[in-house]
Amino acid sequence: MSACADKAMLLQGLVDGELDAVNAAACEAHLKVCDACNTEYLRLLALRRELAAPGVAYAAPERLRANIEAMLAAETAAETPTRRPIRRGAPWAAGGLGGLLAATLAVMFVVPQVTEAGVERQLVANHVRSLMVGHLTDVATSNQHVVRPWFNGKVDIAPPVPELAAEGFPLVGGRLDYVDGHVAPAIVYKRRLHTVNLFVWPAEGRVLNEARSTRRDGYSLTEWTSGGLRFAAVSDIEPADLQRFKAAFINGSSAPSH
Repeated sequence: MSACADKAMLLQGLVDGELDAVNAAACEAHLKVCDACNTEYLRLLALRRELAAPGVAYAAPERLRANIEAMLAAETAAETPTRRPIRRGAPWAAGGLGGLLAATLAVMFVVPQVTEAGVERQLVANHVRSLMVGHLTDVATSNQHVVRPWFNGKVDIAPPVPELAAEGFPLVGGRLDYVDGHVAPAIVYKRRLHTVNLFVWPAEGRVLNEARSTRRDGYSLTEWTSGGLRFAAVSDIEPADLQRFKAAFINGSSAPSH
């Protein structure tokens, strides 16, 4: 039993977090009624996790970039307007060196940026989906001493869950979601009639030296890392309000921000 032909590319985009919020929500709604597509989606998720596992995934060493840049600089310096350099060796190696190395650099250093953009799209899609399907919380309570223990045994991290009603962001509850290959806690707050979803997952060695904020598909998003965890808050409130939420959350959880 194979997936629907018109959904194959969408499923891959959903797994990689490359769909916009509307298409992601529509695709996930289709998964609930199509066993074939849901099976294929789960297969792709498993494959993605296997490819990212230690011993399989490979990060190129920093010295490789330095070596490639040095080779490009040497080739550029050898070229002059009045005299073409004498090339030795295989013609394909001489003529295509610059293009080949440039392509290598593009793969090495542009792909991570695309991946980050994919995570942002996934975060916004998760936020929109939580509002569309009426599944905002798995545990609905304003008591932090109920929400935080609820995550125990369901995820491998223990996220802080401060109560922020005094700062204008009352706690609503929490649920499990899926972000960047991880089952992740989503802690839900309100800002008047608006919802703030705060996603938390392992930083895996990544440190954001400065908090990153952006707008995507009409939603505000701000990210930061702290204590080995990565945080991302998503809402349709104004960016300035989301920054106030971030500051209140950090102060309330008594965790330094990176």
